[in-house]
Amino acid sequence: MSYSVGQVAGFAGVTVRTLHHYDDIGLLAPSERSHAGHRRYSDGDLDRLQQILFYRELGFPLDEVAALLDDPDADPRAHLRRQHELLTARIEKLQKMATAVEQAMEARKMGINLTPEERFEVFGDKDPDQYAEEAEQRWGNTEAYAESQRRAATYTKEDWKRIQAEVDDWGRRYAALVAAGEQPSGEAAMDLAEEHRGHISRYYFEVPYEMHQCFGEMYVSDERFKAFYDSMGPGLAEHLRDAILANADRHTS
Repeated sequence: MSYSVGQVAGFAGVTVRTLHHYDDIGLLAPSERSHAGHRRYSDGDLDRLQQILFYRELGFPLDEVAALLDDPDADPRAHLRRQHELLTARIEKLQKMATAVEQAMEARKMGINLTPEERFEVFGDKDPDQYAEEAEQRWGNTEAYAESQRRAATYTKEDWKRIQAEVDDWGRRYAALVAAGEQPSGEAAMDLAEEHRGHISRYYFEVPYEMHQCFGEMYVSDERFKAFYDSMGPGLAEHLRDAILANADRHTS
């Protein structure tokens, strides 16, 4: 049984031109020719084409495909094992990508569910969505980001007013602590750093100590975060960073 180039192209979902190219470079030479010189492909040729298309789908260059298929030490079972391993890895990667996309889609549908008037009432001139797009770009594929979006979508105006009041109260107490000359490694400063971590964990997402340490460094390195915390009191951003590091050491050492 043999097949014309047009039939094979139809079976495999490729163009006749592609089959001609594979023949020209010696990757897939048809086993037979008709009396008129036309290409005729055998079942064995179709098997080889299937192997070629599999490796091409995974991004292998044609020269590497040829080397794999023409390896004298390889047998059909070796190819099947290799293909199974590659497919398993590809499936795992695609599943992770699908999960990330689903989380991004879910997060996009959620957010702070307040009218413009209510937002102003709760946050004043501070826009809670000011860095929303940047946050999604930086952390949109993380479970922490998705969890924060899920929680935020459930909060009412009264919830947000309570959360904001806690932030304001914490800021006043921390500014007073800094103004009094309390060292970042002191008990009072570390306790407020722990309260800061607990606030984020309670209302947005769980913050392990290692992550909190990263946040502390960001509060100093990112000018916008530094400006936010320093607006509560001069030097507060660096003081908080040091208190967060000391508190993490206290709890993890």
